Amino acid sequence: MNLFSISKTAIENLKVIQRFLIQVERDFLERMFCAQELKTVGWTKPVSQINHTFTKKKGVVRGLHFQNKPFTEMKLVSCIRGEIWDIAVDLMKNSATILQWHAEILSSENYKSLLIPEGFANGFQTLIEDCELICFHSEPYAPNSEVGIRFDDPILKIKLPIEISEISFKDTSYTFLDRQYGGILL
Repeated sequence: MNLFSISKTAIENLKVIQRFLIQVERDFLERMFCAQELKTVGWTKPVSQINHTFTKKKGVVRGLHFQNKPFTEMKLVSCIRGEIWDIAVDLMKNSATILQWHAEILSSENYKSLLIPEGFANGFQTLIEDCELICFHSEPYAPNSEVGIRFDDPILKIKLPIEISEISFKDTSYTFLDRQYGGILL
């Protein structure tokens, strides 16, 4: 039984996953991850890590983060409480959509997830208070491989949906992209 509907975005390999609930009276079952179903859209690695995050304030920006080789990772991002605007940026060398981005509202109400392929940066902005995310990662967190790009980079032209209430020093310390940016080679 398929408990997902998978949709394409304008960016190759970046997918929106619609999760479906199985209702049992007032209760439900929700599948968060299924290797068999997600294999059809490119998730071929085992899940290495599952992170659960909480962000209290509305308007907080996190990211845009990614990991370099040998820890490039796929992610499946789901918002299980609250509502976020999740952003993925294609950084793949030789990609037809390099430096293009896609954002999706993920919430506890719409049961959507974003399947982010290797070679993409990812971040989000909380749209309401008290947001919780579950993120499945194909690689473990490797601090020495973690890098990022700025969400406000003029090359990307990302316009956040609401005013920023908070952003970490780390996320504002990344340098802007060079116009000759060549991308990530996997």
